[in-house]
Amino acid sequence: MIESYREALIDLAYLVSAVALVFGLKRMSAPRTARSGNQIAAAALLLAVAVTLLDPHITWGAANIAVMLFGIGVGTVASVYLARIVPMTAMPQMVALFNGMGGGTAAVVSVAEFQRFAASGAVSVGEAVSVAFGTTIGSIALTGSLIAFAKLQEVMTGRPVRFPLQLPVNVAAFLGIVALWVWLLGLAGGVTVVWLLFALALVFGVLLVLPVGGADMPVVIAVLNSMTGLAAAATGFVLDNQILIVAGALVGASGSLLTILMSRAMNRSLANVMFGAFRVSGRAAAVAEAKPIREITAEDAAVLMAYANEVIVVPGYGLAVAQAQHQVRELADELEKRGVEVKFAIHPVAGRMPGHMNVLLAEANVPYDQLFEMEQINEEFQRADVALVVGANDVVNPAARSDPSSPIYGMPILNVDQARNVIVLKRSMRPGFAGIENELFHMSQTRMLFGDARESLMKLIEAVKAA
Repeated sequence: MIESYREALIDLAYLVSAVALVFGLKRMSAPRTARSGNQIAAAALLLAVAVTLLDPHITWGAANIAVMLFGIGVGTVASVYLARIVPMTAMPQMVALFNGMGGGTAAVVSVAEFQRFAASGAVSVGEAVSVAFGTTIGSIALTGSLIAFAKLQEVMTGRPVRFPLQLPVNVAAFLGIVALWVWLLGLAGGVTVVWLLFALALVFGVLLVLPVGGADMPVVIAVLNSMTGLAAAATGFVLDNQILIVAGALVGASGSLLTILMSRAMNRSLANVMFGAFRVSGRAAAVAEAKPIREITAEDAAVLMAYANEVIVVPGYGLAVAQAQHQVRELADELEKRGVEVKFAIHPVAGRMPGHMNVLLAEANVPYDQLFEMEQINEEFQRADVALVVGANDVVNPAARSDPSSPIYGMPILNVDQARNVIVLKRSMRPGFAGIENELFHMSQTRMLFGDARESLMKLIEAVKAA
């Protein structure tokens, strides 16, 4: 009787947790409510974890208690430590690691549960399918996320990595995974087959992400996020845990939708993002012919902006690298004191993860009503006196509209080239991740302010105050 009441309590708590998760995700869809949405979702998951400990099937031996306490302790200390020391500029790497840890956990649990099933008797088809799916997708998400982390952290090159016979090796690894599935499900393979599947899927995750360039990391992170959710849902079936199924399905669905949105923002199919590198033997950065470059001093740029009616700021990855989000907000404040209208134009794939620029600017307390998505702001550029580009490159390159031979042709871009004046803050004339020359930098209305973005913005702030 007590156990039945306990199970009813757990089911009710899981229902409350699932509803709260959906509500939290809904609130995350808007910048103003994203923080509370995140807190609600975290509270929902905490509730789910807490009531899971009431499960009557848990064996409360000393060894199990020690393992649980150790895991909770390590996870708590690590998460608090990382939350305190990791800067907002490194959030893409952090998200990649979170994706990987979630996928890896799902894969390990699936393998462990299969061993338990096998030891207790025959494994049902449903259990085998759930184990195979969770092991495969979770393992790919783990190593794929680690490669994404290495590219974003610049531990390895952000360029596509290619090697001889890469395509045949990838195809062979994929066919090997299919063969292991057939062996496990059709020929009643045992624990050894699951371990082989786990190992081969780990390798395939590396092979899958290596040829993807750093510019495509926002889409890759969304894909890996979706895979982690699906792996967690599959593990929920293995463990017969309803809240894990619901939470995994929500993450998988939201990650899939985000992937579609990111692909559309780049005007490319997911297949082109993930496998486009296999269709070329390699493309070096285009060597630009000698074209005029017009430089500007911080003082002249400050005068241009201080006496403008409207300034549109376009943040990019260079802003994140320089950790200059607070300086760009301070510059906007100084311009507004002089009666200048300031807006921020956010490209969907600016930065290294979806929403990267929104996160950075929110951390600097830039008002949400000053942030505009590409569709909202693009028509405004032709009326802007100044467009200030801070570290953005490919997302403002007019070649996406005018050059059919360009690798970014067809990708929607911010119409910065339509502004009356363009000021670009950049360290050098090096191309972006697409590896091509940016025609915007050579246009007659464009002026280049070279240097570290943070230092350049500080000079602009002082010059605006003095203007």
